[in-house]
Amino acid sequence: MTWLLSQSTARRAGASASLPSRIGLPVLLALLGMLASLGPDAALAQPSRPAAAASDSAGGFQRFIQGLWPLAQARGVSRATFDAALQGLTPDPAVLALTRKQAEFVAPIWTYLSNAVGGARIARGQAALQQLGTALASIEQSYGVPKEIVVAIWGMETSYGSFKGDKDVIRSLATLAAARYRGDFFRDELLTALEILQKGLAERAEMRGSWAGAMGHTQFMPSSYMKHAVAYAGSHADIWDTPSDALASTANYLRSFGWTPGLPWGLEVSLPEGYSYTLLRGPFSAFTAAGVTRASGGRLPSSGEARLFFPAGHKGPVFLLTSNFDVIKTYNSSDAYALGVGHLSDRLAGRAAIQGDWPVSAPRLTKPQVQELQRRLRSLGLYAGDGDGRIGSGTREAVRQYQSRNGLIPDGWPTPQLLARLKGTS
Repeated sequence: MTWLLSQSTARRAGASASLPSRIGLPVLLALLGMLASLGPDAALAQPSRPAAAASDSAGGFQRFIQGLWPLAQARGVSRATFDAALQGLTPDPAVLALTRKQAEFVAPIWTYLSNAVGGARIARGQAALQQLGTALASIEQSYGVPKEIVVAIWGMETSYGSFKGDKDVIRSLATLAAARYRGDFFRDELLTALEILQKGLAERAEMRGSWAGAMGHTQFMPSSYMKHAVAYAGSHADIWDTPSDALASTANYLRSFGWTPGLPWGLEVSLPEGYSYTLLRGPFSAFTAAGVTRASGGRLPSSGEARLFFPAGHKGPVFLLTSNFDVIKTYNSSDAYALGVGHLSDRLAGRAAIQGDWPVSAPRLTKPQVQELQRRLRSLGLYAGDGDGRIGSGTREAVRQYQSRNGLIPDGWPTPQLLARLKGTS
């Protein structure tokens, strides 16, 4: 996972969006996750206004910090804890700069997945499955979440703990809170971090993580730690230095958001020749009756429901996704991220790689073209999101509705031809 702020933070706080920026491959994956052609359209995943410049002044920052004392006191934080955590703190200009960082291109989903699941990530994940086999078996038994899923999240978030973030979380949260970035969200996360210190659940020096305040092996925001962290190996949940605690906490998080045991996250499928595309969502049995099969061979599950998903249009790989895919998205609202977790978990379990061919040579829309597409879909009453130029779930659903109304294959994938058609009919 992974990230710019809009992906990671809200999700670990219990909302359905959230990820942090880091250095090296984890940061690349994060940024790609945010910018992949499947990036989210949800409100929490949209770029926020730049952090307020006034918060950069030392005086304004200190006034903000002191103004937090009554709120912290109301949460049971002592003055000693408050001062020890915040005294002498200054805003971090690097954090403020990251809130204003804009990417110049959108990475295609196949590039994202290649980075997410390529290299040594599969081998290292399988080694982790072996090394923590007893703990992971117990975690799976307790929470009903497959061990491969929680290890895949661990791999996506911090490359199995190799880089958990080196920012002072308290300073990062205070910087974002004082800047009113995301309204009161970071103020509340900062207050929760002070509660963690007050309760003795972590030492001040341990509170290190991403620039957006996510911490530990699987990158929890403070509020998610308080809501979902559980201890596997000790007296309290140590997500910073004890992988089994972090993995158990992640499994508990997913269960809390409705993970269904025994249901796959999704399956790559093959559609029969001449598929009508009238069946887009329904029970697996209906897809079986329509001639849909697993891409790797074999029949679909006999129970459960799913929906067709075309991450790069009907000419690319096709998937049937279940409600468990949506549970993964509560961890990070990007479809690209959730697909990366699901695919990595499959590879860790020894299942096949994606079989379908990605349309790597097909022309794709530029960011300005996606923005124009969004404006035209909005004018037709099909799209209610911001014109951010990212192809997320809201954009794809609007495209799908337009395609259905106009007799096109409803794969939800915008193409230059579709934009040209919109220009001619809008």
